[in-house]
Amino acid sequence: MLSLIQLLDDEKCFKVVRELRWPDGVDCPHCHAPYVVKQGRDDTQRFRQRYRCLNCQRKFDDLTGTVFAGHHQPLRQWVACLYLMGLNLSNRQIAHELGLNEDDAQDMTRTLRQGVVDASTTPTLAGTVEIDEVYLIAGHKGQSDLVKKNIVLDVDGD
Repeated sequence: MLSLIQLLDDEKCFKVVRELRWPDGVDCPHCHAPYVVKQGRDDTQRFRQRYRCLNCQRKFDDLTGTVFAGHHQPLRQWVACLYLMGLNLSNRQIAHELGLNEDDAQDMTRTLRQGVVDASTTPTLAGTVEIDEVYLIAGHKGQSDLVKKNIVLDVDGD
């Protein structure tokens, strides 16, 4: 039986990450300078390109500063996990399809979801905004001190 993970190509995965991350050419994730030189390949993942910034002299690679960095699963497994999440599979199903421990699949999906949240910008409303329903807490029965504390905290911005 051929698994999904065997159909993915490491070289293509890294190529797509580079294209999506740096559509206008590689720049340093630390100082954002475009003055970067290639510094060979990673020892364990041969398609993972290493770089050195000529401006700040720091070293980085294709995955530095991404949700894929610092994990033991190969990039192709992360891409497959993203694909399966898009199919709305459960973590248990993803673990089975990728041949992972359920805890590892849970960690991967949590990391990927958090990465999407972190990369999202907060929407700004403008013009006329219509609201269908609003729920307000009128108070805490028998706990008026809690209500007063919340009002004070909200005024202070805490």
